[in-house]
Amino acid sequence: MKKKLSIVLLVLAISLFSVTPAFAGRGNETPGVIYVTSQGLYYETFAAADPLPMQGRFQKLEVVDGQPQTEFGPGDPGYLGGRWWVDENGNGYMDEGDHFFLCPLLGPGQTSP
Repeated sequence: MKKKLSIVLLVLAISLFSVTPAFAGRGNETPGVIYVTSQGLYYETFAAADPLPMQGRFQKLEVVDGQPQTEFGPGDPGYLGGRWWVDENGNGYMDEGDHFFLCPLLGPGQTSP
Protein backbone atom coordinates (compact mmCIF):
# COMPACT_ATOMS: atom_id res chain seq x y z
CA MET A 1 0.00 0.00 0.00
CA LYS A 2 2.82 2.42 0.90
CA LYS A 3 4.55 1.69 -2.44
CA LYS A 4 1.39 2.35 -4.45
CA LEU A 5 0.70 5.57 -2.54
CA SER A 6 4.23 6.83 -3.19
CA ILE A 7 3.97 6.06 -6.92
CA VAL A 8 0.58 7.77 -7.09
CA LEU A 9 2.02 10.84 -5.35
CA LEU A 10 4.96 10.98 -7.77
CA VAL A 11 2.71 10.70 -10.84
CA LEU A 12 0.34 13.29 -9.36
CA ALA A 13 3.21 15.69 -8.66
CA ILE A 14 4.52 15.33 -12.21
CA SER A 15 1.00 15.87 -13.59
CA LEU A 16 0.42 19.01 -11.53
CA PHE A 17 3.44 20.67 -13.11
CA SER A 18 2.65 19.54 -16.65
CA VAL A 19 2.55 21.67 -19.75
CA THR A 20 0.08 19.69 -21.85
CA PRO A 21 0.49 21.46 -25.25
CA ALA A 22 4.17 20.45 -25.37
CA PHE A 23 3.10 16.82 -25.36
CA ALA A 24 0.36 16.93 -27.95
CA GLY A 25 0.54 13.84 -30.14
CA ARG A 26 2.74 11.85 -27.74
CA GLY A 27 0.05 9.26 -26.99
CA ASN A 28 -0.97 8.15 -23.51
CA GLU A 29 2.17 9.18 -21.65
CA THR A 30 1.69 11.24 -18.50
CA PRO A 31 3.23 14.68 -19.14
CA GLY A 32 5.11 16.46 -16.40
CA VAL A 33 8.03 18.57 -15.20
CA ILE A 34 11.11 17.61 -13.17
CA TYR A 35 13.35 20.14 -11.40
CA VAL A 36 17.15 19.69 -11.76
CA THR A 37 18.79 21.12 -8.64
CA SER A 38 22.34 21.43 -10.06
CA GLN A 39 21.06 23.59 -12.93
CA GLY A 40 18.17 25.41 -11.26
CA LEU A 41 16.01 24.46 -14.26
CA TYR A 42 12.74 22.63 -14.89
CA TYR A 43 12.54 20.08 -17.71
CA GLU A 44 9.46 18.68 -19.40
CA THR A 45 9.13 14.89 -19.37
CA PHE A 46 6.81 11.98 -20.06
CA ALA A 47 6.66 8.37 -18.88
CA ALA A 48 8.25 6.31 -21.68
CA ALA A 49 8.52 2.98 -19.82
CA ASP A 50 7.03 2.18 -16.43
CA PRO A 51 8.09 0.02 -14.72
CA LEU A 52 11.60 -1.03 -15.78
CA PRO A 53 13.45 -4.07 -14.43
CA MET A 54 16.17 -3.30 -11.88
CA GLN A 55 19.00 -3.73 -14.40
CA GLY A 56 21.68 -1.18 -15.22
CA ARG A 57 22.22 2.27 -13.77
CA PHE A 58 19.49 4.54 -12.41
CA GLN A 59 19.39 8.09 -11.08
CA LYS A 60 17.50 8.95 -7.89
CA LEU A 61 14.29 10.93 -8.23
CA GLU A 62 12.66 12.47 -5.16
CA VAL A 63 9.55 14.54 -4.51
CA VAL A 64 10.32 17.59 -2.36
CA ASP A 65 7.45 19.93 -1.44
CA GLY A 66 5.31 18.28 -4.12
CA GLN A 67 7.90 18.81 -6.88
CA PRO A 68 9.76 15.88 -8.50
CA GLN A 69 13.47 16.71 -8.49
CA THR A 70 16.89 15.26 -9.14
CA GLU A 71 20.49 16.41 -8.96
CA PHE A 72 21.61 16.00 -12.60
CA GLY A 73 20.00 16.83 -15.93
CA PRO A 74 20.86 16.95 -19.63
CA GLY A 75 24.51 17.89 -20.16
CA ASP A 76 25.57 16.86 -16.64
CA PRO A 77 27.91 13.82 -16.29
CA GLY A 78 25.57 12.25 -13.70
CA TYR A 79 22.47 12.35 -15.92
CA LEU A 80 21.45 8.85 -17.03
CA GLY A 81 18.98 9.73 -19.78
CA GLY A 82 15.89 9.68 -17.57
CA ARG A 83 16.39 6.22 -16.00
CA TRP A 84 14.97 6.91 -12.52
CA TRP A 85 14.57 5.06 -9.25
CA VAL A 86 12.34 6.10 -6.38
CA ASP A 87 13.36 4.85 -2.93
CA GLU A 88 9.98 3.26 -2.14
CA ASN A 89 11.11 1.47 1.00
CA GLY A 90 13.13 4.41 2.39
CA ASN A 91 16.32 2.46 3.05
CA GLY A 92 18.56 4.83 1.03
CA TYR A 93 19.78 2.41 -1.63
CA MET A 94 18.46 0.70 -4.75
CA ASP A 95 16.94 -2.72 -4.17
CA GLU A 96 13.96 -4.86 -5.16
CA GLY A 97 11.60 -2.79 -2.96
CA ASP A 98 12.02 0.35 -5.10
CA HIS A 99 10.39 1.67 -8.28
CA PHE A 100 12.35 1.92 -11.58
CA PHE A 101 11.13 3.68 -14.75
CA LEU A 102 12.10 5.81 -17.76
CA CYS A 103 11.10 9.47 -18.12
CA PRO A 104 13.55 11.35 -20.38
CA LEU A 105 14.04 15.08 -19.75
CA LEU A 106 13.26 17.25 -22.77
CA GLY A 107 15.20 20.47 -23.32
CA PRO A 108 15.61 23.23 -23.19
CA GLY A 109 15.31 23.67 -19.44
CA GLN A 110 13.15 26.47 -18.10
CA THR A 111 13.52 28.73 -15.05
CA SER A 112 9.92 28.08 -13.96
CA PRO A 113 7.54 25.14 -14.34
